[in-house]
Amino acid sequence: MKVQTENQTLIQKDKEHLWHSMSRFNANASPMIASQGEGSWFKDMEGNKYLDGVSGLWCLNLGHGRKEIAQAAYDQMVNISYFPLTLSHVPAIELSAKLSSLLKASYTSYFSNSGSEANEVAFKIARQYQVQNGNPGKYKFISRYRAYHGSTMGALSATAQANRKDKYGPSAPGFLHVPPPYSYRSTFESDLAAAEYIREVITWEGPDTVAGVILEPFISGGGVLIPSKEYLTRVAEICKENDVLLIVDEVVSGFGRTGEMFGFMHSEGVQPDIVTMAKGLTSGYFPLGATAVQSYIYEKFKEEGDKQHFRHVSTFGGHPAACAVALKNIEIIEEEKIVERVSQLGSTILSELRDLESLNCVGEVRGIGFLFGIELVADKQTKEPAADELLGKIIAVCKEKGLIIGRNGDTIPGYQNVLILAPPLSSTEEDLRFLVDTVKTVIEEHDLKQLY
Repeated sequence: MKVQTENQTLIQKDKEHLWHSMSRFNANASPMIASQGEGSWFKDMEGNKYLDGVSGLWCLNLGHGRKEIAQAAYDQMVNISYFPLTLSHVPAIELSAKLSSLLKASYTSYFSNSGSEANEVAFKIARQYQVQNGNPGKYKFISRYRAYHGSTMGALSATAQANRKDKYGPSAPGFLHVPPPYSYRSTFESDLAAAEYIREVITWEGPDTVAGVILEPFISGGGVLIPSKEYLTRVAEICKENDVLLIVDEVVSGFGRTGEMFGFMHSEGVQPDIVTMAKGLTSGYFPLGATAVQSYIYEKFKEEGDKQHFRHVSTFGGHPAACAVALKNIEIIEEEKIVERVSQLGSTILSELRDLESLNCVGEVRGIGFLFGIELVADKQTKEPAADELLGKIIAVCKEKGLIIGRNGDTIPGYQNVLILAPPLSSTEEDLRFLVDTVKTVIEEHDLKQLY
């Protein structure tokens, strides 16, 4: 009785004082309050156990309860609790060098707190670099429709998901959007044609006005869109031909999620000018974002003058404990060969999930590594998107069975019809079997009921 009373008190406090992300107000709903986690699983305060099929917010790559990561944070905080990167500290130095090694080129990293901030930093660096490189008119950025790059105003302007931007306009000037490579619904005859459209926009806008192209290697929250390997290679070539910086957003796809250390590494000949990171950088154990720029860009910020340096500061960006956590996280990823494991198991999971394409309500199953999207339709011939009610019911029944999955909610009006799976990269084969079996069973049951 005491526990039940305490739980009710927590729920009441939650309703009165806590503002939840991405949640519609519902006076009758009670929030799920997590109380304990181990591996890919967590328990709510009622003792119900769930497999986290979306890694929190795509970030819990190594699962809950890694004591060595917690120990790394503790050891650092009792050594030096905080120190700003207006000066320096050892974990930040070691982490920046490690990121350069992982990126397989000479990069210099600026640390912040999140993916949104990492992209904001990228935009500011890119614009200032272009000015100091003798191209003051190059200020525009090109991104793709359906892409998400963050919730701060600059990052939201790069984001091209109408529902995320509604009521927050006008957007910051200088952000342009182009169609994504999306073979299931694209009007382009190929991914390479979608890449060529970027070249055309650069030409129409004027190459002397475009500072950069920002893209995720694989659009994640916008519906898990997986282009061919040749797509990014061609985009990189187009950027180089037009003196446009290629900014690759690895916030979701970095640190093994796609079966490579970074998503861009699936494509031949791609070495981004700027790489942004967060989420898997610490496996969610600590807030940390990073913006890594090729050293030739950083050189332009070494020049003499009162305003040649990067005039940006982040109080908590590159916190010593966060950097220590990131280093330990990367160490575990390498020691446990997480990237190789994801590459091997991901292909098997995708193959099994593609069995669902025989159902009337499944238009296409897409995926790479431990990132999967199941696009539901009301009509397989016309590809009319499935109703919200079907997705909501499938997600709810999966939850009843102990599995949390996601969807591309609050993104594209009328096209929020993709179920999303992104389990922790350390999930056991038993965990993955439960995920696949549960999803297939629930979707098959609802296909038979013809609720779409």
